[in-house]
Amino acid sequence: MASGKNNTPDFDLYRPSEEHDMLRETVRALAEAKIAPFAAAVDEEGRFPQEALDALVAADLHAVHVPESYGGAGADALATVIVIEEVARACGSSSLIPAVNKLGSLPVMLSGSEELKARYLGPLAKGDAMFSYALSEPDAGSDAAGMKTRAVRDGDFWVLNGVKRWITNAGVSEYYTVMAVTDPDKRSKGISAFVVEKSDEGVSFGAPEKKLGIKGSPTREVYLDNVRIPADRMIGDEGTGFATAMKTLDHTRITIAAQAIGIAQGALDYAKGYVKERKQFGKPIADFQGIQFMLADMAMKLEAARQLTYAAAAKSERLDGDLTFFGAAAKCFASDVAMEVTTDAVQLLGGYGYTRDYPVERMMRDAKITQIYEGTNQVQRIVMARNLP
Repeated sequence: MASGKNNTPDFDLYRPSEEHDMLRETVRALAEAKIAPFAAAVDEEGRFPQEALDALVAADLHAVHVPESYGGAGADALATVIVIEEVARACGSSSLIPAVNKLGSLPVMLSGSEELKARYLGPLAKGDAMFSYALSEPDAGSDAAGMKTRAVRDGDFWVLNGVKRWITNAGVSEYYTVMAVTDPDKRSKGISAFVVEKSDEGVSFGAPEKKLGIKGSPTREVYLDNVRIPADRMIGDEGTGFATAMKTLDHTRITIAAQAIGIAQGALDYAKGYVKERKQFGKPIADFQGIQFMLADMAMKLEAARQLTYAAAAKSERLDGDLTFFGAAAKCFASDVAMEVTTDAVQLLGGYGYTRDYPVERMMRDAKITQIYEGTNQVQRIVMARNLP
């Protein structure tokens, strides 16, 4: 029951903790000082944001989700969301460092043996290695269970052959969670998960994709040509790989929502500053009601997306039964909002918004992918419909 008091300042429901607020301040300061200054050049040159990686590793913010028992920060799901959000506010490409480190390593955390966790989470936590996730293939996108990559048992080894496509940070990451078919007759129940290392013989990479946005995060094909790995690099039991992949996405779709929110917040912040400075008809355009209504709608939708995402992050941490719905809803809604907010930010800057001299066109291009990867928003709506609360 409500207390009946008019004012209860210690009512902590629906409010991040003081630690979460302090984390946000820390990450924002770091992102503004050490990541934002390079964001335009990273996009323009299509190069990996090494400055961002160095800064994040130095501050132990590159893989905060790794448990303390493996040398990590042991951050909860909401703290991880806040890190990604604040990095994305400065540079969308750079936010894929903490996001994909979680995506790539979460299958090991969820299903891997104790030995596997110790072997791979330690270097990740230290910043000695990054972790990517290899599920998609040229003919297996939304229908991931239709993959062709094969893993065949050979004594104490598995031999992998196939092609993975759209692999974020491929070529930079040392470790890859790879899904492969171990029993072709069982469709999704015949798929197993493995850790493949960049240095394994037979692993190679395609040329970086030429993309609309997130140009600083390399996206490449991964080629597996008779890659022979020890049997103990299987993640979980044989045939459980697809279930692990789907369980992983329940958690990591929330990190894409966080990325979308961060990009949108960066665009809104820039647009707010611009309209106060830009004068037309003798006064700042911020004084015009049409502009004010646009900003109000942008802020309202962004805050709704943030609240949904934070609620989903809390459910991820608690492993609530309705996590699948909330993860899909957060990712879908936040990414749609990010596309809308960044597009409106370009509009608010007028002709300047359309040029690369200002950051909002980059943010608009970066926002688009959040509607596509880790399951298109059409697939998210299928997921939501199947898991209505």
